[in-house]
Amino acid sequence: MPQAYVLGSPIGHSLSPAMHGAAYVALGLTDWSYAAHTVDESSFAQFVAGCGPEVRGLSLTMPLKEIAFTVAEPVSHRAELAGAINTLVRTESGWLGDNTDILGVIGALAPEGRVARGRHSGLLLGAGATGRSAVIALRELGCRTVTACARNPGKALDSLGPLTEKLDVELTVRELEAWPTVKADLAVSTLPPSGARAATDVLEAGEADLSGIRLLDVVYADWPTPLARAAMARGASVVSGLDMLAHQAVEQVELMTGLRPDWKVLLEAGQAACTG
Repeated sequence: MPQAYVLGSPIGHSLSPAMHGAAYVALGLTDWSYAAHTVDESSFAQFVAGCGPEVRGLSLTMPLKEIAFTVAEPVSHRAELAGAINTLVRTESGWLGDNTDILGVIGALAPEGRVARGRHSGLLLGAGATGRSAVIALRELGCRTVTACARNPGKALDSLGPLTEKLDVELTVRELEAWPTVKADLAVSTLPPSGARAATDVLEAGEADLSGIRLLDVVYADWPTPLARAAMARGASVVSGLDMLAHQAVEQVELMTGLRPDWKVLLEAGQAACTG
């Protein structure tokens, strides 16, 4: 029986089993199963080595997205660019390492092509591993300039500078508190709750007009988040991280099974799991 898993630590919060399970039902893959396993960096290699041929794919969350390079061969170009692997797919020669987070961001910001791929300006809040995937997605959507606002601008420059040079993207790095003044068309917040609180406070303290900005907040728990509410109140079009999760999961399902589900099936499953 074909199997797939999502691995990480902690993993109990993951919505992937609900989403992938719904996709299998919709696609008629009644013999497929998908489950979560708690795996950290110390147990990762042993777990992967123990996977038999029935294991067709692995979804990876933190803290496994970098250590996955040690078992992946080949590695997709987008995963190499992002410096992160969130998907391992069994092939005849080994495990293909890929990154579907990038496609998740693209799908969330431009569902069904509703954002024209032209010359846009991008805004990034936060500069961690997901931030690199977000920058690649923004470039794919036509952003030739990206402003990254982070709590540690120096660290953000070190993380994103080499990447934006490869992508031919003009990068500006600013303090997190400056973000409401940045002019942008497309924005992604990868901030954890603590950083998002600071970003929300500075937005609420001013009179910024965010009309015309489409903002993806990668957080999906307790939606809408305070940041999302504050941005919407100032005119922004805001998208939940659940949309990103559903779009990236669609790509994983297709990579693992060869069949492509409707992303809305996964979105609805994720919404039900969040409220259930």
